[in-house]
Amino acid sequence: MKKFIVAIDGLKYSSNVVKSAIDLAKQSGAHVVGVFLDDVTYHSYKMYELVEGEGITDRKMSELGERDEQLRRTSTAEFERLCRQSDISFSVHHDRNIAIHELFHESVYADLIVIGADETFTNFTENKPTRFIRDLLAETQCPVLIIPDEYNSIDKIAFLYDGQPSSVHAIRNFSYLFPGLTDKKVEVVSVDTKPALKPVIPQAMLIKEFMKRRFANTTYVPLDGIPENEIIKHFQFEKNTVIVCGAYRRGSVSRWFRPSMADTLMQELRLPIFVAHS
Repeated sequence: MKKFIVAIDGLKYSSNVVKSAIDLAKQSGAHVVGVFLDDVTYHSYKMYELVEGEGITDRKMSELGERDEQLRRTSTAEFERLCRQSDISFSVHHDRNIAIHELFHESVYADLIVIGADETFTNFTENKPTRFIRDLLAETQCPVLIIPDEYNSIDKIAFLYDGQPSSVHAIRNFSYLFPGLTDKKVEVVSVDTKPALKPVIPQAMLIKEFMKRRFANTTYVPLDGIPENEIIKHFQFEKNTVIVCGAYRRGSVSRWFRPSMADTLMQELRLPIFVAHS
């Protein structure tokens, strides 16, 4: 049985992310672990709440701390309720050290991390991709599925393919993790930056042979131009589609997920993005 982690901020609980993880786990027959990153350095209250009125007191610290604990208990209970309602196998982890380090450690023992695109695990909001998401993508030990603000069931899978091993590795990982989606519509999208006459799919014979063994309904979309621009134009009106791509790590870079492409995909598109390291 595969193990899917859903990374949860118990102080800013996202039912959208939890429901997406449950939906995909149910289709894949996976066990879901709700990893509540209860970082002891992270609180829901702001500094002004501590200092206003009578100033910082033990009583006020205790009250605000208890408020946070109650929020976290409520979030845990809601996660457990949804899992039981969906009749899936699940468990709960409460990790209390630095959030990003805890998630790195959890990723060693997981098949997939599901996380919201806007997660920060701080009091602050940030533009996408957040620093937390950037750090996670750089060092995770398993694939990551980034969920947008609104998640819908997947009807189509789009693989970004540049002929590099990392993009093929991402296809292989996705097909292993989600065998229940192999009957969906599939696109293999490639951007030729210097077409001689018309854009071509790199290593076309090999990738078509590879895809044929995994997906029943695949079309190939060769584009030409600047990858960031062409990818956004191609997907800007898409719905119910997941984008699959390879990622950068330790100097080994697929051009599909160099930092500029990562920024562009998450800033401009409201689609789930699956990222797998090679």
